[in-house]
Amino acid sequence: MLNVLIVDDEPLAHDVLLHHCAAHPDVRIVGQCFNAAEALAAISACKVDLLLLDIQMPRFGGLDLLRGLETPPLAIIVSAHRDHALDGYDLDVIDYLLKPVSAERLGAALGKARRRLHADPSAAERDIVLKVDRAFRRFRLAEITCFEAEGNFTRVWSNGQSALATITLRKLEETLPDDAFVRLHKSYIVNVDAIAELRSGAVSLANGIRISIGRSYRGPGSRTLQRLKQTHLKR
Repeated sequence: MLNVLIVDDEPLAHDVLLHHCAAHPDVRIVGQCFNAAEALAAISACKVDLLLLDIQMPRFGGLDLLRGLETPPLAIIVSAHRDHALDGYDLDVIDYLLKPVSAERLGAALGKARRRLHADPSAAERDIVLKVDRAFRRFRLAEITCFEAEGNFTRVWSNGQSALATITLRKLEETLPDDAFVRLHKSYIVNVDAIAELRSGAVSLANGIRISIGRSYRGPGSRTLQRLKQTHLKR
């Protein structure tokens, strides 16, 4: 089961999230809180795997709540504002959903939470070492959003920042785990968990970047599209 705590100062937001969560048999709503103080008490009183968390609330916001917890539960931000997306990902939130939240977007975000919660800890800690600016730098694979080809180099997008690595995208692809990354364009490899939406031959990443799926990767029977649907949208 996925023990979920809803934290939002708007009753209507609770109603929407409760309605969407009812479609997921493994989701158990363990509490509903309307401010950060109530949430702190609830987290102390019961087992919470996941927060559905608003950002702007009276006195203390959702990000303040996460910063104040020594070992916070997993969190999906549910907000009417885009402004704090990067702050949220700095705090390792699962996803950032804009209100009004659709059933499909919440379902995809819950899938990410399930995978994170049940992931093999050793897999989550996997690193990759790449040469950047004449030195070798270690990157945490789970923190990488995507890789972008730039000639004989590859730009690594991680935690809202980028670095130019001395390796071609083709060579890099050979070293990446198939369960975590997918090539969907001659110039892009993306982290499956960073994909927020798949629509009209393109993907939108959680950081707002939109990437078109290359023609050779989206034809009839495309293995790339099958992987995206199986590993992301269907969860």
